[in-house]
Amino acid sequence: MTSVRSGVATPLKRAGEVMRAGEVMRVGVLAAITAVISAMLPVAVAWADDAIIVQSTTSTQNAGFYRHVTPAFTAETGITVKVVAVGTGQALKNASRCDGDLLIVHSRAAEDAFIAAGYGSARHDLMYNDFIIVGPQTDPADLRNAGDVQDALRRIVRRKSNFASRGDDSGTHKKELALWQMLDLSPEALPSGWYRETGSGMGATLNFAVQSDSYTITDRATWLAFANKFRHRILFEGDPDLFNQYGIVTIDQAHCPSANHAAAARFTDWLLAPDGQELIGTLQRRGEQLFVPNASRR
Repeated sequence: MTSVRSGVATPLKRAGEVMRAGEVMRVGVLAAITAVISAMLPVAVAWADDAIIVQSTTSTQNAGFYRHVTPAFTAETGITVKVVAVGTGQALKNASRCDGDLLIVHSRAAEDAFIAAGYGSARHDLMYNDFIIVGPQTDPADLRNAGDVQDALRRIVRRKSNFASRGDDSGTHKKELALWQMLDLSPEALPSGWYRETGSGMGATLNFAVQSDSYTITDRATWLAFANKFRHRILFEGDPDLFNQYGIVTIDQAHCPSANHAAAARFTDWLLAPDGQELIGTLQRRGEQLFVPNASRR
């Protein structure tokens, strides 16, 4: 019996004929290679399909939110969550360019504008905490006796006390600007010297504030997780205008057809479901809860 390979007739083994040792070895090696390749291909495909990129505010990353929730989600679903932690403004810009599969940010007006522009498909409340004003324990502007957040900021302006702003279009920066606007002030109108923009994330801005004896506005979770407090303290808190809502925003499929919408939807549903919400509520630092879950389906 013969077969044709590369145009040359070669004999085939007849039934019952025994192959020599070299031939057995070659067949075994080929079979092993084929098995390895076959096993690797589905893994590679699964890895590509079962991973998502979350464009995120830095405060959730700094607070350890993703380290807290993603291992349980990945164990249950097999989906890996990768996080790009930047300011909210940058996260929205990245997602508008389809550089991500999901958003977790904290600036409601900017989130609504993102959806109105056709970049996002839906937004849900996820959790909240609050903003606080921290500063040197000597409290040169006497914020401890401020009646409300507007009074606190007026005291800083009146004393020309050092103030560190993120200046990076983050959710925290957007909140700070909104608070100044309540006083009919803008950073451009403030006297130079004491008002300083870092252009950096919250951790770097807190470090700058500590080193320069400056006041700054931060979310509570980042402050609790911040290790380099030195002599800085919380000097004003509790005003309703310092409420800090986090939202989860899905990416519009028509705008970003290549995004991993199915896996992003699973993570969204998981975080909004009772088990995910309960897990969020257990994240603590030094005995204090960092985020209060308040999922909505609006």
